[in-house]
Amino acid sequence: MNRKGDQKMYSNEELIKLAEDFVKEELGPDPSGHDWWHCDRVRNLALEIAKNEQAGADIFICELAALLHDIADVKLNESKQAGIDKVRNWMQQRIDDKECIDKVVTIISSISYNGGQNNPMETIEGQIVQDADRLDALGAIGIARTFVYSGWKGQLIHNPEQDFTDMDYRSNKKTAIYHFYEKLLKIKDLMNTNYAKQLAENRHKFMEEYLNQFYQEWNFKDNQP
Repeated sequence: MNRKGDQKMYSNEELIKLAEDFVKEELGPDPSGHDWWHCDRVRNLALEIAKNEQAGADIFICELAALLHDIADVKLNESKQAGIDKVRNWMQQRIDDKECIDKVVTIISSISYNGGQNNPMETIEGQIVQDADRLDALGAIGIARTFVYSGWKGQLIHNPEQDFTDMDYRSNKKTAIYHFYEKLLKIKDLMNTNYAKQLAENRHKFMEEYLNQFYQEWNFKDNQP
């Protein structure tokens, strides 16, 4: 189906290119780990999951939502609603398919981890994009993004003398290492699709190995057999 905006009909391919340009403009230089390359990786992961799941997902919805998802991230906007409005307004100027717009907005409104409090995704497209976003928070890239984000927020790497369990999920007073326990190590068991579950296993294992090495070095035991 063609979508139109500003008196012009856009093909799905053209809309994807416009979305890429929009994300690069908005998030290209972002230093928090939510930059253009994160969105590009999530897009590619979403397409790979959709291909392997063969569940009849709308590939265009998956790709568009994956590209736009962090434009609306509450961490990068004045509020969650402000971010969602930004994405909706952008689409309304270019897409004449209300159902398409509503599907993408629904996905980006529920995609974030949010301390595990968001409702489950109801559509296969939402499940695929959410899995792709979560996979990029795991493994070697997930570790790198954790420390980049923690540094951006001015957090310590590790503080074994403080208990953070009663702090609000959005608190900036926690550490990078604690983030593994409050979120990253839980993600493997929250995947929606079978293919994403397979990918998550290896990435999860790598994070466990990393933490083991981290604690050995922190406690000066890395030279022991």
